[in-house]
Amino acid sequence: MRFDGADERRVQVIFNELDQVFDWPRPVKRAILTIVDTIFIAASFLAAMVLRLDSLHWVVAPQIWVALAITIPATLLIFDRVGIYRSVVRFIGIDSLKAIGLGVVLSALFILTASHFFQLDVPRAVPFIYALMLFVMVGGARFLVRSIFLQRQSLQKSRVIIYGAGMCGRQVLVSLQQASDYLPVAFVDDAPDLQGAHVGGLEVHASHDIPRLMASTGAKMILLAIPSATLGQRKRILANLEKLPVRVQTIPDMRDIVAGRASVNEIQQVAADDLLGRDPVPPDPALIGANITGKVVMVTGAGGSIGSELCRQIVRHKPSQLVLIEQSEIALYGIERELEAMASKEGLSVTITPLLGSVQHEGRMGAVLSRLGVNTIFHAAAYKHVHLVEENVVEGLRNNTFGTLTMARCAIRAGVGMFVLVSTDKAVRPTNIMGASKRIAELICQSLAAEQSGTRFCMVRFGNVLESSGSVVPLFRRQIAAGGPITVTHRDVTRYFMTIPEAAQLVIQASALARGGDVFVLDMGEPVKVLDLARRIVRLSGLRPFVAGEPGAESGDIEIVFSKLRPGEKLYEELLISDHARPTRHPRILTEAVTSMAWDELEVMLDRLREACDQYNVTNIRNILVNAPAEYSPDPRIADLLWRLAARDAAAE
Repeated sequence: MRFDGADERRVQVIFNELDQVFDWPRPVKRAILTIVDTIFIAASFLAAMVLRLDSLHWVVAPQIWVALAITIPATLLIFDRVGIYRSVVRFIGIDSLKAIGLGVVLSALFILTASHFFQLDVPRAVPFIYALMLFVMVGGARFLVRSIFLQRQSLQKSRVIIYGAGMCGRQVLVSLQQASDYLPVAFVDDAPDLQGAHVGGLEVHASHDIPRLMASTGAKMILLAIPSATLGQRKRILANLEKLPVRVQTIPDMRDIVAGRASVNEIQQVAADDLLGRDPVPPDPALIGANITGKVVMVTGAGGSIGSELCRQIVRHKPSQLVLIEQSEIALYGIERELEAMASKEGLSVTITPLLGSVQHEGRMGAVLSRLGVNTIFHAAAYKHVHLVEENVVEGLRNNTFGTLTMARCAIRAGVGMFVLVSTDKAVRPTNIMGASKRIAELICQSLAAEQSGTRFCMVRFGNVLESSGSVVPLFRRQIAAGGPITVTHRDVTRYFMTIPEAAQLVIQASALARGGDVFVLDMGEPVKVLDLARRIVRLSGLRPFVAGEPGAESGDIEIVFSKLRPGEKLYEELLISDHARPTRHPRILTEAVTSMAWDELEVMLDRLREACDQYNVTNIRNILVNAPAEYSPDPRIADLLWRLAARDAAAE
């Protein structure tokens, strides 16, 4: 039964009025059922008499009316005893139908027995005709009410087309049919042998039929039930779907379903990696566990986006102990609980040691490294938000640069075998303090690698990661949920993107390739225009993006507005300082020879930089960084908040 247009609106009005009936108290609804059943009993009995005798001469016979008078209360009592009135009509099923059948049979037997004992002169065929008619009336009325209720529910549900008619698609269909929020109306599948078949009562259509299906069924959402598809295949599917005015959602990844971390009925937004559509390269077993398996591993910044994902992947490669360093108590608590639960669920025997502390505290970090016997450090602790570091210059340098210096020195003294610095593409020809602080951190690791041989140092540089705390993807989704607008800093701003799991996996593998002082660069694929990414996310939400002043803006749903580049931000990010990147044994890990400094020269520069930080002299800090071999080109504007306030006060005097 399908309604559309004005008919659907009229039916919806009727169903809204029926809502009041469905919400009446149960005793009231039972009383109504009793009255209706009384009418059905009388009507069935009288109709049976007419059909059997084919005349109305019996109407004047008192014993017939006596028979009817005693049949009605007796039947109502029987119905109550067999449980007919305990069933909720809107959920009536086969068990209720059995109870109705039993009640009707007992009622017919009562008529036969009463007619015999009280000599009521009721023809013997009447009870049988009566039973058949009463069963149809009582059962039919209840199923009619159930049908009205289900039809009312179907109008309230979001109609959805399931993309994928395989095993997962069928499981999703069953789950949705048992839920109250979604109504599956059709299957879509790209497999020709499935098209035209019926699965779970729904026909399977080709993907090019989706616009027609949307028009005929009123579907406003497509649910991707293709967890085994590669990211490349999902990207092609999404590229076609984003042209349609439909919201696209998905079920979890097959690996999460198989591992028990998710189920097929967990409908969620299209994953960030689907937006990129780049299939990850399977990890190299010889690389992934080289610096982890059986070792004591430390992750600094363990509660951050990259740090926490490093922890998840490290735990699965069975270190003897994983040491978590984090200065945020709530972040440390969260990742500790998650890792403990993961280890317990997956049967992993790993000692997880959470420690509060800052990488700037040399005494504490040195004691931790030596007393726990740390073998490998993944140094991910850093302030990463460009505009925040630009407004807090000294703290950014103390954490990113001098925190790295502290950890590197402590690692050497404690005899740590491997030190991995998680760096950033913003360290390449930096235009902001965050990038410059990370480039100086790279120089520290390069110089210390050349000064000694006990600890191997390497740096792994990559761009933005999707779904991180500072990523545009969760920001865009929050803005869409709020009704817009979406803010993009500049129409032409372009960024490299990678998923957090792939970035962490490649960082771990790059560490196994290090010989000492290596700068590794991850292959981030093609750069993505942020404006295009924003438009894709809006379209996949079933909405239409628009930019004021552009054609078609008047029919759009979510506006995209351009703010402006903040101090220190680039239009285009770079990954390589030189043009001499060399491949490694891993297809997505490159190595680059970059300028370094002798330790004695770097140490002098670091002493000057530390003194400028202690004096809170932002101008001097910028001059030192400009003269360092970091190719730092600062924004002419100084954004540091305290420096600007001090300059304002000085000007006022």
